[in-house]
Amino acid sequence: MTTAEQEYDVIVLGAGSTGENVADIVVRGGLSAVLVESELVGGECSYWACMPSKALLRGSEVLAEARAVSGAAAAVTGEQDVAATLARRDGFTSHWDDAGQAQWVESAGIALVRGHGRLAGEKRVVVAQADGSELTLTARHAVAVCTGSRAAVPGVEGLADVQPWTPREATSAEEAPRRLLVIGGGYVGCEMATAWQQLGSAVTLLQHGDRLLPHLEPAAGEAVEASLRALGVDVQLGTGVRAARREGEEVVLVCDSGDEVRGEEVLVATGRAANTDEIGLDVVGLQPGGYLDVDESLQVPGLPWLYGVGDVNGRQQLTHMGKYQARQAGAAIVARARGEQVDLSDWSPFVATADRRATPSVVFTDPQVAAVGLTTAQAADAGLPHRVVEYPIGSVAGASLFADGYTGTAIAVVDTEREVLLGVTFVGAGVAELLHSATIAVVGEVPISRLWHAVPSYPTISEIWLRLLETYRG
Repeated sequence: MTTAEQEYDVIVLGAGSTGENVADIVVRGGLSAVLVESELVGGECSYWACMPSKALLRGSEVLAEARAVSGAAAAVTGEQDVAATLARRDGFTSHWDDAGQAQWVESAGIALVRGHGRLAGEKRVVVAQADGSELTLTARHAVAVCTGSRAAVPGVEGLADVQPWTPREATSAEEAPRRLLVIGGGYVGCEMATAWQQLGSAVTLLQHGDRLLPHLEPAAGEAVEASLRALGVDVQLGTGVRAARREGEEVVLVCDSGDEVRGEEVLVATGRAANTDEIGLDVVGLQPGGYLDVDESLQVPGLPWLYGVGDVNGRQQLTHMGKYQARQAGAAIVARARGEQVDLSDWSPFVATADRRATPSVVFTDPQVAAVGLTTAQAADAGLPHRVVEYPIGSVAGASLFADGYTGTAIAVVDTEREVLLGVTFVGAGVAELLHSATIAVVGEVPISRLWHAVPSYPTISEIWLRLLETYRG
């Protein structure tokens, strides 16, 4: 074994999208940075999550949109080419080759070290490299832990032994299993049930709770449930799994009721766990295996040189929120390196206030669910004075042009004391592109009286904004 030492201003553990953005921001701020990565540069989103999953869904979405327009529907005379869809997916993942991402890292002036990094003390990281050598890295200013998360497999008897799919296998599978069992009715479970049902699998979705997408507005889960059933997915609510086993080529799940369901593969989509088990947290007095506790600037309390950014802190496990946190943490690292004051008040350039107040998300099912800010239940739990306004999206002219018989719902949660939006949810075809307007309104705390002057173009689905405001005004 050989050893070597290198020094940088900032060490970033994990070269996924979050780590890349931390490194990019600090380098743009005049500091030097090194990324440490044991897998593929670009991380989960590029190869096993956002990009491949949406590529699997997009073909079915386009076909559904065409079939919903009289005249265009007559042109849809065949079925989706599954092999071509999977090949297009492979193109978006660069065939799981990170050469292009690594080239970007180099072009951005960021150093890259491949291997497994562990904290070895204050501002010190030891990297075990593939050739058996070790490299010791020292940071002048900060170490940012951006090691992300992994699928959590619940401790159900026999489940780990049947070698279940995690989201990684679900987004990278080379063919559709004849029968697919999905455990979990959150974002991943609903999206993958939608994708694989339309790519040829017979899907059974098991959800322990009484509705799908439980953290969103109830109307969202109800609409997605109805859509999945219409596609042919066997949706079983209130169904827990107590055991699993393999019988030849089949996976058998034993439900809490004693009933059994069978399939060729089973996807576990029940949550995430932090990748902090083996990165040396114990060396700096922290507990391995859990999410990192951080302040608003993503700094670990008591360890002013250490930051936990992205999924690893458990605040909002979405790619775009990890990138947002990276921008905020990177700005804070640069400012502190310059000896400047870092403002920790809401909405400052150094804090991730949107994690708490304005997180946007899209579920790419049919219908899509696009939401930002607080739901009705969250506003009530927070004790905020509020009123809920709903309006059918299909009643606006733009929606009727988008699809014959368009159905959907818009829900706005309004702070009745300050007269600003606390949250907005859109449920319907193509609503993802409506979301950023809602995000701007929520983040900017734009008064209802001023939103009234934001005139939507006619005839677009954005006219839903006018209808929501008219309903609120009465």
